[in-house]
Amino acid sequence: MEETRWWSKLLATSGVISVILLLAAPMGYKYGSSLLMSSLGTVMLAFLVAVLVVIVSLVMLLYVNKHQMLRDRKLLFIGIAVSILPMVMIVPNILKGTSVPAIHDITTDTSSPPVFHVIVNQRLVGAKEEAIVNDLTYGAGFENPSMLAKLQQEAYPEIQTLELNSDVMSVVAVTSKILEESGMEVVNIDPELGIVEATATTFWFGFKDDVVVRIRPTRSGSKVDVRSVSRVGQSDLGANAARIMGILTALSSAQI
Repeated sequence: MEETRWWSKLLATSGVISVILLLAAPMGYKYGSSLLMSSLGTVMLAFLVAVLVVIVSLVMLLYVNKHQMLRDRKLLFIGIAVSILPMVMIVPNILKGTSVPAIHDITTDTSSPPVFHVIVNQRLVGAKEEAIVNDLTYGAGFENPSMLAKLQQEAYPEIQTLELNSDVMSVVAVTSKILEESGMEVVNIDPELGIVEATATTFWFGFKDDVVVRIRPTRSGSKVDVRSVSRVGQSDLGANAARIMGILTALSSAQI
């Protein structure tokens, strides 16, 4: 019976371990068993292990094919196959991070951003690492808020105030429904102020992004401004801009 080599077993096992690390690290942070930086570090470790397994396995395939080592070849293919998962999940995020500015506070109105109300007190409640929760002050971390506004406008010129031919009360009602249907937790609906606040939570890490929609009356109806801010992290990888565009698109097509 053909004997498998230790290195083929090691590569296959390492590929499986990379997948386990990829799945366990985000869940650990989400459920409070690990801190953010250690979880992110574990994800990067999973990625590096996966890359190493693929590279070494491809090289070793040349050797096992030459010597017709069928069992070892099978294990090498297993290692490559499972290692592709961490690479497929992480590489797009790395590429996205290099294509968008490292900002996490996006709004349709950069000169007078919508202000959070109820969410202000909720952000630090139950925070895993209070010290790294992002400031809600627009432009925090920049010498001037206009620097943040410039970065946003260059990256997301489509993020603009939406004007509707509907009254504030109607838009508030539809907005709250849109946010709920998108999976967000609506925490404040104030028709008098024209404010709707909600929190979006990601599946893997459980990251929370806070959203406030401000609806103000105009002569012909109302205008809508949206702001979405990540609680942690310097870059949102474009998530907040995509969320705002989703809200604006849904409001534009809604029957109000």
